[in-house]
Amino acid sequence: MPAVPNPLQDRKLWGVVLFVGLLIASSPGHGATLPLRTQAFFFQHDTDRPASRAEPLVSPPAPPAATETSLPDIPSLMRAVEAHQRAEEDLEKDYLYHSIQIVQETDSHGKPKKSAIEEYDVFWIHGVPVRKMTRKDGRELTPDELKKEDDHIDKEVEKANEKREKEDAKGKQTDPRGNEEITVSRFLELGNFTNPRRLQLNGRDTIAVDYAGDPNAKTRNKAEDMVRDLQGTLWIDEQDKVISKAQGHFLKSFKIGGGLLVNIRQNTSFGMEQKKINDEVWLPNHIEGDGAARMLLLFNFNGNVRVENSGYRKFKATSRILPGLSTVQEQDTGPPSQ
Repeated sequence: MPAVPNPLQDRKLWGVVLFVGLLIASSPGHGATLPLRTQAFFFQHDTDRPASRAEPLVSPPAPPAATETSLPDIPSLMRAVEAHQRAEEDLEKDYLYHSIQIVQETDSHGKPKKSAIEEYDVFWIHGVPVRKMTRKDGRELTPDELKKEDDHIDKEVEKANEKREKEDAKGKQTDPRGNEEITVSRFLELGNFTNPRRLQLNGRDTIAVDYAGDPNAKTRNKAEDMVRDLQGTLWIDEQDKVISKAQGHFLKSFKIGGGLLVNIRQNTSFGMEQKKINDEVWLPNHIEGDGAARMLLLFNFNGNVRVENSGYRKFKATSRILPGLSTVQEQDTGPPSQ
């Protein structure tokens, strides 16, 4: 199976974008994606208990404020997050990490049916985030399978850069793959950020805000339709102005091409968490979703999916993937991961 852009790894906005943005961006004729750290499913996740079926989001009562400092203006805070995302991407390009994706399918009664485990190396090449499969269901990929991965990644990178150059020439704001992004300004027009509160998350001062799409908002494309039908919560690291955690769910079912291109079931929930690595960059740590979603032959799950990332390290990518290697060639190793 060739490495394809992964909705569970490709972050654009709020953590939503991991999943949402790529579904839209990869569908023919619907090339708009969401901005920011987006990579994800919103989900109700408790790091102190074993991972299980994700629960629809229910915002907990706001904990006591970490300080008496007044809360920032929400639109200004969101725009600061958007600006910091650009700087984060520049740092992220120097990192590689290992990702394990577990999909647990369920039957019509919600009982486990079968599972699949895939392992990837995630990194950037020529300004494009990619992932390379290294293991599937516990076995190493064969040399022929690895070569197919390498060839596919080379083509994906070339295609993404060509598309980005064309869109940049038109003056459009795009993501690393050349897909037009939904800006924070449009997010503010498509829904409302409410209930800001200051709390502690993993020992850091954090501001949480809730988001709910406006069902009466006028949309311009399918990506904006999806944003309008989202509901969730963002946790923003107050010092670094990045989204450290996101949770949410789809209020309605969503289809493109009558469900043949994209099909997301109502109440599918998703979320993500990030961690700060080497005290300089935030990278995805945990992603999980529950429900049902499908996009052509690229992605399909009905049940629970989770992604665990680890092994973060600095590296310098060669100009192309080297055939037969299970990881990208490492030329510059940074300090151990935190």
